[in-house]
Amino acid sequence: MRQVYKALSIALLVAAFAVAGLIHAALASTPYSESAFKSAQAAGAPILVEIHAGWCPTCKAQAPIIDALAAEPKFKNLKIFRVDFDSQKSDVQKFGAKMQSTLIVYKGNSEVGRSVGDTKRDSIAALLNKGL
Repeated sequence: MRQVYKALSIALLVAAFAVAGLIHAALASTPYSESAFKSAQAAGAPILVEIHAGWCPTCKAQAPIIDALAAEPKFKNLKIFRVDFDSQKSDVQKFGAKMQSTLIVYKGNSEVGRSVGDTKRDSIAALLNKGL
């Protein structure tokens, strides 16, 4: 009986960590709002703006890479704003993005890097590093 309790306890612990990981991943990016973006800029925070579409396979490939990088200690202050390519057209235009899967990095008020369609962890990490 003890083995059953031990196995159940381990399973519950693993499930709790899995849920915590999913919650962190879900919180890595926030929906874009101009006021939150300007506030992050004023604070001098490193910022990633991701122009994202839910139907886009490249965006889907980028998301877990961005989430994993955002979980790294050196990116703890990175603010990530997700602009919906389909429903936030005016904001997409403000950022000068021509297509979904565009990643734009700011260091405070200055744009310091941009990529389109990149799904390589190393080059996305290099892009994010520009904001630090």
